[in-house]
Amino acid sequence: MKILHTSDWHIGRTFHTHPTLDHLGTVLTALVTVVRDRGVDVVVVAGDIFDSAMPSKDSLSVLTTVLRQLKDAGAVVVMTSGNHDSAARLGFQSEWARLAGIHIITGPSEYLEPVTVEDSHGPVHFYGIPYLEPVIVRHHLRALQSPESGDVELKTHEQVLGFVMGQVRADAAARGGRSVVLAHCFAAGIKPAAEASEVERDITAGGLDVVSTSVFDGPDYVALGHIHGRATLSNRVRYSGAPLHYSFSEAGKPRGAWLVELGTVDADPIVEWVDLPVPRRLSEITGTLEELLGDARFLENAGDWVKAVLTDQVRPLDGMRQLHERFPFCVALEHRPTVVVALEASTYRERVRAKSDPDIVAGFLEYVRNGVGPTEFEVALIAELLTQQASIESDGAVVRP
Repeated sequence: MKILHTSDWHIGRTFHTHPTLDHLGTVLTALVTVVRDRGVDVVVVAGDIFDSAMPSKDSLSVLTTVLRQLKDAGAVVVMTSGNHDSAARLGFQSEWARLAGIHIITGPSEYLEPVTVEDSHGPVHFYGIPYLEPVIVRHHLRALQSPESGDVELKTHEQVLGFVMGQVRADAAARGGRSVVLAHCFAAGIKPAAEASEVERDITAGGLDVVSTSVFDGPDYVALGHIHGRATLSNRVRYSGAPLHYSFSEAGKPRGAWLVELGTVDADPIVEWVDLPVPRRLSEITGTLEELLGDARFLENAGDWVKAVLTDQVRPLDGMRQLHERFPFCVALEHRPTVVVALEASTYRERVRAKSDPDIVAGFLEYVRNGVGPTEFEVALIAELLTQQASIESDGAVVRP
């Protein structure tokens, strides 16, 4: 059986206020082509289908289109809700979608009802575990506890998933055959501070609720979601990452999906990475404004999403407008001068005491410009303006307090 593992579609997400629906549509169309050309039997999507709990009409249309195309390509679809999704909205009319071979699993106890797909080696049971926020689902799960298990503590995501996986293993053993699990979490082996980007809404900050890989012992394959870069925790426990880049911190990470082939019971899965297109690259370019606008080496970045890091000693005026003339998709600008002068730690009163007005203005410019004082033109302009001010005051038009 061939399974395509993907996750974190985040339909409806913007990139620095720019819509991404067209780009995502391009990638998902390519994903459907992979399903058709490679004879994929089941597509699994491990959470964060939408980016918002209240997806727009256009976002719903994108999902409807790709599900229809996957169905036409002959694949069964199994997807779960993530921490970005509204479980209730995503699961609306899932009962009817199931009749078309599209299984949308969002309920807190629906993991107990696996989706079973047969091949020449027998059944494969797909256990979809939606994102289960401990505070919200604790009372649902306690109702499922057996009397002999006692009152199991369910305060952390690891405890919740540990309890759920215990039930999944028991159910899979009773049914026989092979099993696949979908889950949405930070798993051990992933360092949230290093691997997570700013668009991955934190399940808990600082890795305090990381789920141990051992929690997922048992199934033939575990399809994880939440991390936007692909990662292999073991041959059978993997993250596929997101199909699009949603942050400059994700630049350079490949976009694609895992193609998993399950053979006989207890055989190791054969896993292959399948690249998907990147509709627009992410590039961070660094230099002075003059260099970025004139240097030929930056021509290749003209069509990219661009983050420009300006190294000018003084932040250029209207820099973004000028950059847009060469980089129409420049969406972020950072001023990072190559030389930063250590400013004295004295108070403002101490810095201006017993100084002339021109010195005070020059000192202010030096303070806000990282140690760069006024130019010759600015010195002349300051002197002219102060002379005009003094003339006005001498005529009695202005009285200083």
